[in-house]
Amino acid sequence: MAERYPTVISVAPEDAGRRLDQFLAARIDSVSRARVQQLITEEKVLVNDAAAKASLKLRGGETVKILGEAERVPLKAIAEDIPLDIIYEDDDLAVINKAAGMMVHAGAGATDDARNRGTLVNALLHHLGRLSGVGGELRPGIVHRLDKETSGLIIVAKNDEAHRRLGAAFAAREVKKKYVALVHAWVKKDSGTITQSISRDPVRRTRMTTRLEGGRAAVTHYRVVRRLETKFGKFTLLDVKIDTGRTHQIRVHMAAMGHPVVGDAMYGAPREIRGNSNIPLPRQTQGRLFRKQREKEGAPGNATVISLPRNFLHAAELEFRHPRTGEAVALKSDLPEELQEFLKRLEE
Repeated sequence: MAERYPTVISVAPEDAGRRLDQFLAARIDSVSRARVQQLITEEKVLVNDAAAKASLKLRGGETVKILGEAERVPLKAIAEDIPLDIIYEDDDLAVINKAAGMMVHAGAGATDDARNRGTLVNALLHHLGRLSGVGGELRPGIVHRLDKETSGLIIVAKNDEAHRRLGAAFAAREVKKKYVALVHAWVKKDSGTITQSISRDPVRRTRMTTRLEGGRAAVTHYRVVRRLETKFGKFTLLDVKIDTGRTHQIRVHMAAMGHPVVGDAMYGAPREIRGNSNIPLPRQTQGRLFRKQREKEGAPGNATVISLPRNFLHAAELEFRHPRTGEAVALKSDLPEELQEFLKRLEE
């Protein structure tokens, strides 16, 4: 296991009342709460030199010691006969048009069955057989990722040399990616660039945030395709290009701008959109543009309600140099049928 933990952590007075596992997950960068709980279960965490439970409520002033690393059970992804839309394939790589709802690879915090089933990797092993081993046995062939509820184009490496060269191209920002996104309300400018750094949310560890200093650099460019004024409120259809590939980058940047991606409840979009009024105000605090838009449209009425059970975010175009030949490869993917139907429903 590659994590390196601080060996001693002091509990500040402002941390009083927090659970031990929550406290450690927030204090140890890039380590999940599940991994922290595993450490505690293996009695590798001491509070004031005594073993403690994950649910222990801290009082402030304690000394927390971490004695080692959690023992990771070796896992290997297995092949599954899951349908795949393969739009390009040769001896070195393949490009898949991933459907929304499919995870790219197994996670680290679930049970063996849950994290070893139903992913893109499982399907790839069935359809392609041999994949690169650079990413490890749970992530064979995976050079980059798409979020579970994001559809579109993703490159897969079949051998280690292709994987390394593609990885270097991504790191050098030589791979061009264009996404299509539908966001709430009208984006003010016809085009723009967002450069806010992105960090993991210290409280909600599955989320990312732009509100902390010292995050990873992230660059997102957007261009307005069209603005929609519908009985369900105002929306903007965007072309989005990213120079970096941070976790949830487009989603968190759009939300930070006050325009969450439609369907993205994690970052403030409502689960239901009501007709003849603007959207219900979501639980999460929105940017000023999003709040003002709702105030202009008025409170929800007794009207038609629609919803999108996925994010309206699609990786539509991909351009890169072939890792063996150096030739340019440019591929496109149309909007999935469910997103096209959703647009039609908005504009009825």
